Amino acid sequence: MDLARTEVAAKAKPRGGAGPGSAARLGLMALPVAFFALFFAYPVTAIVARGLHIDGVWRFGRIVDVLGQSDIRHVLWFTTWQALASTALTLLIALPGAYVFARFDFPGKQVLRAVVTVPFVLPTVVVGTAFLALIGRGGLFDELWGVRLDTTVWAILLAHVFFNYAVVVRTVGGLWSQLDPRQEEAARMLGASRWTAWRTVTLPALGPAVAAAALMVFLFTFTSFGVVQILGGPAYSTLEVEIYRQTAQLLDLPTAAVLTIVQFVAVGLILAIHAWTVRRRESALKLVDASAVARRPRGAGQWTLLGAVLATVALLILLPLGVLIQRSLDGPDGCGFTYYRELTSADGGAFLVPPIEAIGNSLQYAVVATAIAVVIGGLAAAALTRRAGRLVRGFDALLMLPLGVSAVTVGFGFLITLDKPPLDLRASWILVPLAQALVGVPFVVRTMLPVLRAVDGRLREAAAVLGASPLRAWREVDLPMVRRALLIAAGFAFAVSLGEFGATVFIARSDNPTLPVAVARLLGRAGDLNYGQAMALSTILMVVCAVFLLLLERVRTERTTGEF
Repeated sequence: MDLARTEVAAKAKPRGGAGPGSAARLGLMALPVAFFALFFAYPVTAIVARGLHIDGVWRFGRIVDVLGQSDIRHVLWFTTWQALASTALTLLIALPGAYVFARFDFPGKQVLRAVVTVPFVLPTVVVGTAFLALIGRGGLFDELWGVRLDTTVWAILLAHVFFNYAVVVRTVGGLWSQLDPRQEEAARMLGASRWTAWRTVTLPALGPAVAAAALMVFLFTFTSFGVVQILGGPAYSTLEVEIYRQTAQLLDLPTAAVLTIVQFVAVGLILAIHAWTVRRRESALKLVDASAVARRPRGAGQWTLLGAVLATVALLILLPLGVLIQRSLDGPDGCGFTYYRELTSADGGAFLVPPIEAIGNSLQYAVVATAIAVVIGGLAAAALTRRAGRLVRGFDALLMLPLGVSAVTVGFGFLITLDKPPLDLRASWILVPLAQALVGVPFVVRTMLPVLRAVDGRLREAAAVLGASPLRAWREVDLPMVRRALLIAAGFAFAVSLGEFGATVFIARSDNPTLPVAVARLLGRAGDLNYGQAMALSTILMVVCAVFLLLLERVRTERTTGEF
């Protein structure tokens, strides 16, 4: 089927829907729904049921008892407070960066975009340790200033900004780069000041994107685990940290089940609001080619803004990453590769195999997880192509839940549910990629969906008129248009799988550890050798992610305004 013939035939019919019909949509949804039901809903439900269904009786009164405890109320308050503060601080720091990436063209822009995205896929335990060394008690700033302050909260907030800077830059900057600047210029020609033109023209258009980015940052910080676990200590706990403590340390499943329900309800509300903002952002806007908007900075003000953003990236992102590299090279005999060489030995006792094997394990797991995520996420995105009623919106929300529901609960749920034939997977290597794929699917969907919705439905209809089967129509109409988005989606799924920690901390075996689990276990053991090996593994993971994301930038399509 020649695509040119398809386009000619398309002109003979009025524009149809942008996606598959109801029957086809249900067929596309079947596998994703089955996957999420079996590997997400079933483990989470089993954990909650085991915690509240005691001696054959449902004890819902336990919810009131748990929420009435003062220490639990403190956890809820701190979880919400730090998420709000982290979101506000991230927007304040990242919005200037979103503008610079959207409207300026400067040497090294692609490299810098990859650099600011690296933190988003780094294991949280690594970043927590880096910020502890940077601004915690006895850290770099403490040594420079000689002033002892309680910097725990600031360390948590800045670490969250470090993680989520890229969320704002890519979500808001992606739309900002395609807004027609002539609209703002017309307002200025009519006498409006630069600030008034931006406030009355650009800001309303950006509002849904800013709201969507803020909600995603709030979601990620509300469910924060590794950062708070490392930096917070016993005095500071989020819901996710408390669920882990109640499950793994105290074995108090009823309390963990109540906290899981609370987090699930909160995440459901956040995702409902987020879906509404996404639908608003998809309303008609006058968009232009992003490459036609970006230009060299002009004037002292724009060069100053670019310099300020570069300085922010250097201090907020490069400095913590530099601390990782410095600590990995700071061996007992001075600067060198001692800790890297020690990765080839299993004498430390933290694992049954040399820690270096965690690199190969993580890469293999991530490849399998990416394949699963691309298949499940691709089918789901195709099913969501046409904006339709509550069924589709509910399905869309289901796909996002793994980003916010306790990964600790999912991982522990795997252990207690997937332990009987025909799904006795506790001893199987596939368990880790399945958990990683759950986190990767939302990234695939949010990356591919805007591109699929942009495909003219008349092309598919014309292909059908000319005798093409649905599979052939997809192969020759949709695939050429979404190929780059598919590569980017796969790349994000791969990078996120490399850094997944919350679920795999329960299911990764000592003879097949992943990189994040290896880092966490090394950090949990005393001694400079274990700490140095953890920093060496973290540095290797950071370099792998940076190189991979830089390659993604080379195939990134500027016409896509996806979520990530």
